[in-house]
Amino acid sequence: MTDATPHAMTDATMPRGGAVYFDGTSSARHDVLIELDTTGVRVIGADWRVLDQWAYDDLHRLSAPDGVLRLGRRGETLLARLEVHDADLASAIEDRAAALDRGGAAERRLRRKVVALSLAAAASLILTAIFGVPALASRLMPFIPISIEQKLGKAVDRQVRAKLDWRHRGATIACGTTADEKPGREALGKLVGKLESATVLPVPLQVEVVRRNEPNAFALPGGRIYVNEGLIVNSQSPDELAGVLAHEIGHVAHRDGTRTVLQTAGLSFLFGMMLGDLVGGGAVVIAARTVLKSSYSRHVEAAADAFSVDLMSKVGGDQRALAVILGRIVSDKQQGIKILRDHPETADRIRAINAIAVAGQANPILDAAEWNALKHICTALPADVKRAAVTPAPKAQDNGSAAHR
Repeated sequence: MTDATPHAMTDATMPRGGAVYFDGTSSARHDVLIELDTTGVRVIGADWRVLDQWAYDDLHRLSAPDGVLRLGRRGETLLARLEVHDADLASAIEDRAAALDRGGAAERRLRRKVVALSLAAAASLILTAIFGVPALASRLMPFIPISIEQKLGKAVDRQVRAKLDWRHRGATIACGTTADEKPGREALGKLVGKLESATVLPVPLQVEVVRRNEPNAFALPGGRIYVNEGLIVNSQSPDELAGVLAHEIGHVAHRDGTRTVLQTAGLSFLFGMMLGDLVGGGAVVIAARTVLKSSYSRHVEAAADAFSVDLMSKVGGDQRALAVILGRIVSDKQQGIKILRDHPETADRIRAINAIAVAGQANPILDAAEWNALKHICTALPADVKRAAVTPAPKAQDNGSAAHR
């Protein structure tokens, strides 16, 4: 800023007009008169003292609304600026300042470029989320510690259990917890123990039966498997139930739950893992929704089906048991419509299972008494409470069927 000097008189031929001046030292607005001479712009205060003078070569255009010429000075350490609202005066300044962006064309080009780059960046993020993260999920899986997977599983379990218990039954939603249900719980433990001991798993299994009438089972990250009462009701032999459980154990062995969370929650899961906050992160909500609502890809499901056939072979059970129960549920008029709508590949899965399974004499996984106890693992509650507990959930809470996983 120049020193204030008297300015008693001005040349009437000089273009002049009102403007707004900010001296850069405060936010105070100054209404000033500006004059244009052969070298630059003179800023004159209300008392006719020269407040500042800017050379034309030093002027540069600042971003401003339409109809306003906002000027700054190159190399100025203070954020001083001029705002000219008079279109004729603005045009006169542009005529004299050869380096000034006349009409703001360069600024508009810069704005368009910024918008284009922003859109490109947004598109890149979307494409990365859709294609990049899922593609990297399998590569990243070996680097995710089992301890992290177990911690994620516990956090997801709280969300899933709340959704399963939509009637707020609390502890009564779980089967096998009373003295009358204890034989059924022991039979389930024997069945799960045979399956678990016949394979190598990254985490120990925790299998729980809940009072839900959908014929379904699903595995969470970290080794927890939920079995709906409806699946046990629809199973006609322990091998059929074991076949479904073996399929879910396949998802545990392949760490499919965590991989799916990584694919769907993506950056949210990774940031939560880096910050040590998996319990409060958005990945937990996404993971719970994924487990309850979504299905795995055909490739992942086929791998779990093949795992079931192999595991049933190791324990001496019926290798085609999974195909049998899937086929029966699909053939049911009501359940079949739902399954075929959500999972049109079920028939193909049945054919694939039967193609790799070897028919032969199967050794009973449970004896008749044990199977009868397991069939009654959820029967200890009073009838009225039991009916309420297994009443179908609202449509928004529907989590599919045995073909879901």
